[in-house]
Amino acid sequence: MIGPSGAGKDSLLNGLRNGLPGMDTPLPLYFAKRTITRSHHQSNENHEFVDEPTFESMLHNNAFALNWFANGLHYGIRHSELSQMHAGMWVMVNGSRAYLEEAKKRFPGLTVLHITAPKEVLRTRLLMRGRESEQDIEARLNRPQSLASEPPDLCLLNEGSLEESLGTLKKLLHQHTSTYSKNTGYIE
Repeated sequence: MIGPSGAGKDSLLNGLRNGLPGMDTPLPLYFAKRTITRSHHQSNENHEFVDEPTFESMLHNNAFALNWFANGLHYGIRHSELSQMHAGMWVMVNGSRAYLEEAKKRFPGLTVLHITAPKEVLRTRLLMRGRESEQDIEARLNRPQSLASEPPDLCLLNEGSLEESLGTLKKLLHQHTSTYSKNTGYIE
């Protein structure tokens, strides 16, 4: 899962994790926990917090299957967090657009879900979060929003209520699971 800050990636992941009303066929999802050099009080994400020297040591010791640097923070996904793929689960990772090409090299065939929202919605959400100054938010919003060379597999415009967006995401994932299962037999 990729998308700009403020697009609602964490909120959607939390909504999926907590289950959706009316989800008659549960999706085979596992939610990868990220290791981040950001303290817990600055985030609504249940992540593993480490300081920069610890992260660098972990990186040096090959602790991560995926890792990137974005917005002044280090992010990593431990190898163990991806092990559920071998059990037929879809592993949901809140990733980075800048790191996407590298992730696709490491894991060919990964499904890319792009979450986005209109610029005004992003601005409002980022201001409400209160992590950055208005000047930093404007700089973030005006950065190029380029994706990988290929378009994402799934796209969601998250501009309505969380319930509406979760319902749309549920439909997208179910449709993709059906298509994926028919084509590969990987997910029953």
